[in-house]
Amino acid sequence: MIHITNLKESLPLFKALSSDIRIEIIELLSEYKQLNMNDISEKLNLTNGAVTMHIKKLEECGLIKINTLTAKHGIQKICCLHEDKFVIDIGNQNIPNSYECEIGVGHYSAYEIYPTCGIATKDKIIGEVDNPSYFADPERINSDILWFTKGFVEYRIPNYLKPGQEFSEIQISMEISSEAPGNCSIWPSDVNFSLNNFHLGSWTSPGDYADTKGLLTPSWWFPTWNQYGLLKLLTINKFGTFIDGLQISDVTLEDFNLNYKSDLFFRLSVPENANHVGGLTIFGKNFGNYNQGINIRIIYEQASQN
Repeated sequence: MIHITNLKESLPLFKALSSDIRIEIIELLSEYKQLNMNDISEKLNLTNGAVTMHIKKLEECGLIKINTLTAKHGIQKICCLHEDKFVIDIGNQNIPNSYECEIGVGHYSAYEIYPTCGIATKDKIIGEVDNPSYFADPERINSDILWFTKGFVEYRIPNYLKPGQEFSEIQISMEISSEAPGNCSIWPSDVNFSLNNFHLGSWTSPGDYADTKGLLTPSWWFPTWNQYGLLKLLTINKFGTFIDGLQISDVTLEDFNLNYKSDLFFRLSVPENANHVGGLTIFGKNFGNYNQGINIRIIYEQASQN
């Protein structure tokens, strides 16, 4: 997968994709897996010279690779896709007076969950599904997806502030969805968020998606299970608490009296008394559509001098 975080540096890729013919070549290689130059020329009704020029541009930007094969009638160049997925992420910014960290999906510090449930690495399911005991398995730190019907998982956010610095904003980005038995695109679930056991607000997840394969979801994963989620940004600042810029509560950072010594415990939960108990799935770096775990950004400012 190509992860694009700098648009200018990715100009060769965008230029390569600006040609209808090159798009057709990519579609052919996606369908046939690999083709030699003559095959591509015949299917597109183009000369070998024209195809060679387009293939070169696709190879230069890393979208395809060429293997040389010695055959009975001479040397053949076999083309195949090198990268068949790319994600454009232009949200990464260098913000002054801030720090960022990424917490793995399995790096929770506390949990209480109920079936249906499960946890998996990019290679395998940990233990067995619908058995909460495996959420304590040491291998959980390598997990990239977890799911449960009700309960919570809690993560400890590192506090790197120094004396004289104050919290200005906390941003938490995560890919999440509901958890239906199997899957269901219309399966609402009230996902609650809290910080240090203080309720921040809730967001209703629309469903549990498997209509198409997640861009990063491993090939061994069951096609009828959770494939991807929605990328949500939770923000807490002096004005309130927001999801994707829409206010979900009046809870502000001032309500927490945080300082450089404060512990930060972030909890995602689906309580049994919610209006929609539709579960929660959290996607990590090797599942879903986004190459990330739970991303944290802390923005701070210098304390005012009295």
